[in-house]
Amino acid sequence: MPTTTLRELNGLDRTPASLAAATLILVDYQNTYTRGVLELTGWEPALDAAADLLARARAAGARIVHVLHDGGEGTPYDIRQDIGRVHPRVAPAEGEAVVVKTAAPNAFVGTDLGEHLDAAGHGDVIVAGFMTHMCVTFTAEGAFLRGNRPTVVADACATRPLRSVGAELPAEQIHAAALATIGDLYGVVVATAADLG
Repeated sequence: MPTTTLRELNGLDRTPASLAAATLILVDYQNTYTRGVLELTGWEPALDAAADLLARARAAGARIVHVLHDGGEGTPYDIRQDIGRVHPRVAPAEGEAVVVKTAAPNAFVGTDLGEHLDAAGHGDVIVAGFMTHMCVTFTAEGAFLRGNRPTVVADACATRPLRSVGAELPAEQIHAAALATIGDLYGVVVATAADLG
């Protein structure tokens, strides 16, 4: 039986953001997640959806910020090597901001992401990226906590299987649980970019 969300209990708006009146935050669409030890389940359709989202945002004139994680030399997140670079399908265009995080899954920690949002003048943000349960969730939380209104695009996100208390949890379950967490309080979750206002 569906339950009442914390958003509903707190009277928070459930209207999805509009691309024309929001800042799009694309989180960690790095080659890191397309091969090797951190390859995500369903990264290819998620990347297709992200490319569509990005094209729609550019057409709408949205402010766009690309976030990537730098784990340092020799790591799967080494942004100086191909493995850590943004996938070419969603690579930043000239004039689009790039924020590099190193400290935490929340892309606001130790970065100037908040300054980019404030400069854009939009309270609404649209978040999508890799991994759903980690940097997408905590960046949406970070936006919420600083007073922004996040909308997360579900099909443009992906994650990987995880172990928990002796259980092997499939990526689909981790993905769905992360989106449920976001939708319970931190933001509005839409299925696809076509569902944005």
